[in-house]
Amino acid sequence: MRILLVSDAWKPQVNGVVRTLEATRAALERLGHAVELLCPEGRRTLPCPTYPEIRLTLRPGRAVREVLSRGLFDAIHIATEGPLGLAVRNWCVRSATPFTTSYHTRFPEYLRLRAPVPLALSYAYLRWYHRPAGCTLVRSETQYQLLAERGFDKLSIWPGGVDTSLFRPRARDHLDLPRPIAMYAGRVAKEKNLDAFLDLDVKGSKVIVGGGPDLERLRARYPRAHFLGYRHGIALARCLSAADVFVFPSRTDTLGLVMLEAMACGVPVAAFPVPGPLDLITDGGNGALDENLAAAYYRALSVDSTACVEFAEQFAWERCTARFLSCLSRLDATTRPPPYNPELCRSAHPDRKAGSIVLPN
Repeated sequence: MRILLVSDAWKPQVNGVVRTLEATRAALERLGHAVELLCPEGRRTLPCPTYPEIRLTLRPGRAVREVLSRGLFDAIHIATEGPLGLAVRNWCVRSATPFTTSYHTRFPEYLRLRAPVPLALSYAYLRWYHRPAGCTLVRSETQYQLLAERGFDKLSIWPGGVDTSLFRPRARDHLDLPRPIAMYAGRVAKEKNLDAFLDLDVKGSKVIVGGGPDLERLRARYPRAHFLGYRHGIALARCLSAADVFVFPSRTDTLGLVMLEAMACGVPVAAFPVPGPLDLITDGGNGALDENLAAAYYRALSVDSTACVEFAEQFAWERCTARFLSCLSRLDATTRPPPYNPELCRSAHPDRKAGSIVLPN
């Protein structure tokens, strides 16, 4: 198949969405599929208000024309709801071209933390955005239920994956710090609720790996914590392997890919019993869940690291990519998507029915 992946999130951003798409593209190519990525890389962008690390593509319509005029695609998947995603979504609707979407990020909750925008209004927009898709892929059973309750339909689960050849138990002496070492890795942003982690009155060292708009505030407020900045690839795997417990304080993630990466390194996870952690953590099996995060942390210290690794191995990228591909391969369309036609972007064609995607069993 020739597949178009559309994402407003891409390098140099460091987050679960980017890592998921990178790994999915690589796995698809190993299976012999041709994958083209439409993303902000190499295009004129502007910083997202309140989150300058996120770059929004200027003139997304031009970017869509450039990509879609080059040929035919067997499947189109839109991973994000930003300018590029919206431009391709609108083209697909107007040209009656089947497409799928995914819901990676709880934008209504994130936006509500930064501005007084009612959740009902944000979710109404997202329902409108995803409704024409033949299938919207979500990360977990909990997220499936939450979106279904808010009126989303045609949902299917596409779980996260982990590169178990990279993220595996390594030497634990990478960090020369007092133990036990409690670690968080990921975006350093308000929605990650990192104060709940850094306020814990627990023994040992607290380590933050990553960066983001809340980094300088947290550094100033918590001078005893260790902020290591970004780590990638094997450097990240070594950091994770050196931890005794991975603390995931977010209450708003759809899954939390980094939890799987920590488990693959043999590190149990302590978290709140909320969507994301609830889908991955078995209390006492591969981590601990508690509204008292300190209690979860201390219980997680006694979890068997081997059980964490065995759990993470179920989420190898090959298996997750097969699931992704099964959704794309069930396009119920009589023809492949046509080349880009600018006229279709200027006027809708109500006499043409949009294509659909049959949900996998």
